[in-house]
Amino acid sequence: MKRPHFVLVLFLIYSIQGFAQDQKKEQDIKAIKAMCGCYDIEFKYAETFSGKRDYELASGYRALAREWVELIQDDKDKLSLQHLLVVNDTMVIKHWRQDWEYQNQKVFSYDKDNNWIFKTLDSDEVKGQWTQKVYQVDDSPRYSGSATWIHSDGRHYWEKRTPAPLPRREYTKRDDYNVMFRTNHQEITDYGWVHEQDNDKVLRVNGENDELIAQEKGLNIYTKVPDEECLAAQNWWNENSKFWSRVRNSWNKFYNREGDFTLAKAVDRKPLFMHFGELEKNNANKREISKLIEKFITDATVGDKSGK
Repeated sequence: MKRPHFVLVLFLIYSIQGFAQDQKKEQDIKAIKAMCGCYDIEFKYAETFSGKRDYELASGYRALAREWVELIQDDKDKLSLQHLLVVNDTMVIKHWRQDWEYQNQKVFSYDKDNNWIFKTLDSDEVKGQWTQKVYQVDDSPRYSGSATWIHSDGRHYWEKRTPAPLPRREYTKRDDYNVMFRTNHQEITDYGWVHEQDNDKVLRVNGENDELIAQEKGLNIYTKVPDEECLAAQNWWNENSKFWSRVRNSWNKFYNREGDFTLAKAVDRKPLFMHFGELEKNNANKREISKLIEKFITDATVGDKSGK
């Protein structure tokens, strides 16, 4: 009689644990989806420290924008949020994209010089976690990291430290550092959400220790406004979403790998996003899109997950 009772107790324990995990996951999904909608954004960055004696802290950066965040994929274990900038109420510019994958083991880490390292995490390491994968305007990789969403004391936030390329505001202006170690803190608020950053600007050279050039504080404040204020972006996405779906599908065969992945900075003297602008105008097919991506990639063997 004791054994059936013991089995029943175990069953109840596992059932309770499973129910709690499901509830936690629902909270996570709600927080991620809360980042969708129309926002007025204030971007603020300021360098705060440098250990170099002759270094002069860079001037602060501040910008305002309006942005539409569209939920473009809503699966059980994956949510994809596309950001679209709205300029002067009518002009729309495709911006960055953030994918959220539950208990994902495939991540990429930025090394330096447009090189990313793809690797597989242990399943125990990512249990209950969400990987945030961030992509550039042309859907090429930017950074990724896996961490747990925290829901405590009325707060809902996710935080991870990860290496990344130089930000768009500096990559054409700075050559004294080549890696930004970002601590990304994304938190849902009663007015929208915030993306807070503590960044280390690092010079990385083969065979040497990383050199800290400067530290920076960043704060991007997303204030919710009525969805109608972003109607131009919603219409633009309805017209262009099929093309960018083909782009994402074309990229996926390159992302499903391990090992190194290097992108050329330019082909025919033009960066990748400019080429994609031309393909978008012509509503290019998947074959044409894949052909373009292949021109920019080195050290990649499509379909070879070993990366060799």
